[in-house]
Amino acid sequence: MSQRPRVVITDFVAGPLETERKVLADIADVVALDASSEEEIAGRIEDAAAIMMYHTVSITAQTIDRLKQCKLIVRCGVGYDNVDWRLARERGIDVCNVPDYGTEEVADSAIGMMLALTRGITLFNSRLRESKGEWLYKQAYPVWRLRGRVFGIIGLGRIGTAAALRAKALGMEVVFYDPYVPDGRDKSIGVRRVETLDELLAQSHVLSPHCPLTPETFHLVGREEIAKMPAGSFLINTSRGGVVDVSAIPDALASGHLAGAGIDVLEIEPPPENDPLLVAWRDPEHPAYHRLIVNPHAAFYCEEGMLEMRAKGSESCRRALLGLPMRNVVN
Repeated sequence: MSQRPRVVITDFVAGPLETERKVLADIADVVALDASSEEEIAGRIEDAAAIMMYHTVSITAQTIDRLKQCKLIVRCGVGYDNVDWRLARERGIDVCNVPDYGTEEVADSAIGMMLALTRGITLFNSRLRESKGEWLYKQAYPVWRLRGRVFGIIGLGRIGTAAALRAKALGMEVVFYDPYVPDGRDKSIGVRRVETLDELLAQSHVLSPHCPLTPETFHLVGREEIAKMPAGSFLINTSRGGVVDVSAIPDALASGHLAGAGIDVLEIEPPPENDPLLVAWRDPEHPAYHRLIVNPHAAFYCEEGMLEMRAKGSESCRRALLGLPMRNVVN
């Protein structure tokens, strides 16, 4: 009697596994390792027919080289920088992502952070709670009308497009930079394209990256790029932690060049306690205390989205095990 294939979930989802088993129970056994590092999956994953992974664990050559019969690695999320997809391709293993599960939620979070900052909502709440300043609107001076201001997007993919449509609904002028988007996308949704990142930076009152993390986009926005933005502008990042060099943010807030920043993702999660961004954010005497929003990589989250992500990842595994044409292959 042949052994049933195993689908292994490396991290993040520990159980119960009703969502995954509803899709896979008739063709495979599903197990969750609940690991927090790549070292913890060693010896437990080598015979997997398919792997579902999230953002806590990386899969590098040390794991891929030990896989005996793996057909597919699914990154249950949008970004796939934590799996060596090139080596997987060399080993004949497909790597897929789930690119659409959190589109609305991430776009909503980016716009929500923008509104909280640009309207002074966070600053008012923070300062008044600390009994700082007068009980007056002037606490957040100056606040500018959003209609007509420029919402700058880096990366007009699914989430970037969703954010663009939301910013347009607020009356903002949406401008984007994305050298990989074909001509005509701008016209189809009524936004304006620029040809260089510098062009985008120079006019963005709010800058919101929505691009994957690649060697090309690592620290795409840092000290020099922030300096090219208009004085009193805002920076939002709900994409990937490494896209923005957050070490530049405290000084930009202290100088007033940035009026506020909303950061959902960091390079290291959770960050070390001595991270300069967190030190400034927790310092009541630093402007970041009132003008910086830090979230724990939560922009993707809603209950419906979580179930959708798990179900779609499971469906990819099912297709791989049954030999059906794959979708969302990134390698």
